[in-house]
Amino acid sequence: MKKFLLLVLIVSLSAFSFAAETETKAADRVEAAADVLNEIQAAPDKGIPENVLGSAECVAVVPSMLKGAFMIGGNHGRGVASCRTPKGWSAPAFFVVTGGSIGWQIGGQAIDVVMLIMNKDGMKRLLSSEFELGADASVAAGPVGRLADAGTDWKMRAEVLTYSRARGLFAGVSLNGAVIKQDKDSTREFYGHMVSFAASLQGEVDPPPVANAFLTSLAKWAQEAAK
Repeated sequence: MKKFLLLVLIVSLSAFSFAAETETKAADRVEAAADVLNEIQAAPDKGIPENVLGSAECVAVVPSMLKGAFMIGGNHGRGVASCRTPKGWSAPAFFVVTGGSIGWQIGGQAIDVVMLIMNKDGMKRLLSSEFELGADASVAAGPVGRLADAGTDWKMRAEVLTYSRARGLFAGVSLNGAVIKQDKDSTREFYGHMVSFAASLQGEVDPPPVANAFLTSLAKWAQEAAK
């Protein structure tokens, strides 16, 4: 009996430890997403144009996406997204992205990916919690620099603009063929229960304090773009 109780205790402690570790990883991902945005926008001449970022309905960040990973689809990463709501930027929504063509970086390295959802149609795709870039939503490499050329069609046509950063080099890049779907495990770990994409991204869920760094970063750069 004592051996059985000891075994139950060990299993319970192991499960608790695993849950705490994964929750920390989810929280770390939110903080890493904030760092990615801050570092990119710290160099405006080489970052996302203010008028582009200011027009985005939602922002999604994948810190350290693995290019040429062993998973099926070649590229694999876990990210976090937030959308504009009447109350400000929404609580984080967690997603997994796989596949997609990333052409200019050297294979087998980790890259940071930023995706801007530019209009209501793109936002609807994101709220569906699973879609493919290029098939379900139009995607294009985003412009880089202080301001985007008003003559380009980035605002009129592309539902999603994508960027990537590797070894200090930041550029617009096509993620055509990438599949994005909700990361349910990370969602449960972060919130303690299941939260739908729509609930979090439409402002129906209050963001926990650990999300402050990411949401503050979004609010800061949106405010800068509005000046």
